[in-house]
Amino acid sequence: MDINTNPDTSRIIEMAWEDRTPFEAISVLYDLNETQTIKLMRKELSPRAFKNWRARVSGRKTKHEKIRSPLITRGYCSTQYKIRSA
Repeated sequence: MDINTNPDTSRIIEMAWEDRTPFEAISVLYDLNETQTIKLMRKELSPRAFKNWRARVSGRKTKHEKIRSPLITRGYCSTQYKIRSA
């Protein structure tokens, strides 16, 4: 995937910020591995925001399926997405 022409960049950034969304989910949906996701974030975020994001996800077990708790069965908190009235 060429990250420069990806129309879903904002969704990838959102998923990367989400604590419970593993890098593997981004890989499955957008064909970007962790390294490519980091490059995208570095390119798209301000230097300060990128530094904050890296500090947040570095070592976070929920960002990697292989080391996350088996009790985490979904990519978002049950109260994160509420049905909104039209």
